[in-house]
Amino acid sequence: MRNHEVTNVQSLLKEDGSLREPGWSRSLVQKYDRKDVKAPKFRLKEWDYYLVVSNEHNIALAFTISDDGYIGLQSASFLDLGDNPWEHTETILNFFPMGKFNLPATSETGITKYKDKRLDMQFVAEKDKRSIYCDYKNFMGEKPLKCAITLAQPPMDTMVIATPWKEKKTAFYYNQKINCMRASGTIEFDGKSYELNPEIDYGTLDWGRGVWTYDNTWYWGSGNMTVNGKPFGFNIGYGFGDTTAASENILFYDGKAHKLDDVTFNIPKTGYTDPWTFTSSDGRFEMDFVPILDRAAKIDIKFIITDQHQVFGRMSGKAILDDGQVIELKDCLCFAEDVHNKY
Repeated sequence: MRNHEVTNVQSLLKEDGSLREPGWSRSLVQKYDRKDVKAPKFRLKEWDYYLVVSNEHNIALAFTISDDGYIGLQSASFLDLGDNPWEHTETILNFFPMGKFNLPATSETGITKYKDKRLDMQFVAEKDKRSIYCDYKNFMGEKPLKCAITLAQPPMDTMVIATPWKEKKTAFYYNQKINCMRASGTIEFDGKSYELNPEIDYGTLDWGRGVWTYDNTWYWGSGNMTVNGKPFGFNIGYGFGDTTAASENILFYDGKAHKLDDVTFNIPKTGYTDPWTFTSSDGRFEMDFVPILDRAAKIDIKFIITDQHQVFGRMSGKAILDDGQVIELKDCLCFAEDVHNKY
């Protein structure tokens, strides 16, 4: 199987704008600089996406700050995953931001921020922790959403992947997923205050920079939970670019990464909210998934089309670490998504 690991500290892109070394790494050893990109500014996509899932309260929150060249999407979501599941998402669109938000070139330090009359949101990366601040006026009707969340990030492996496209040399996808960040802090919404419990509540970062081709479909799943008192997480996905060099399928346990081969999403043709299964080429990720809620979103504004199904639910099954240790998952609150974008 593939899964070439990149270990040399180097520039992400060569002089011609192509990837220097496709593959995966445990940290951002390849350095991104938007000045090295050999594509029009309106094709460059930069985003920071945080997902916080509370097992304590059966809720989840998602936060996005993005500059996708000719459009920016700044959004927040609140999901109630309890007995009567529902979700609400608000998105602010900005046309032709093309770098004016000054998103950092690395996830490791700096501030990612967006502010207008309605939304004040920022992500702060510091040593051993990340902070999420969100003040969203009139988030749901007249109800505001306010959050001050801290994600602990002690030294740990992450999943970084550098993926090219066969059909376009200057297209690339540079992405980092950070799982297993223990979450603490407060969420205030609709007259309620939720205190996060870092023993069982977790945050995940999806940090990405790149130039894509126009039409893409991808599958992505992620989850975290406490197993034997230690943080466990997984990141699975495929369908995006040329993954000959490496996949993004990986397990995390107690701060260490355990690389997987191929994982297949078996989505029922009867609908996204019917039970799924996940199977793997190496037998190390075999799961049943019982959906709770389909966070579906569709945007169709001429040349920009997106059809998303981010399905939250509970996963049960077995995951096998590099040394053969079997991790048994039972009702892990997580998500898996099927996304088709044209933009």
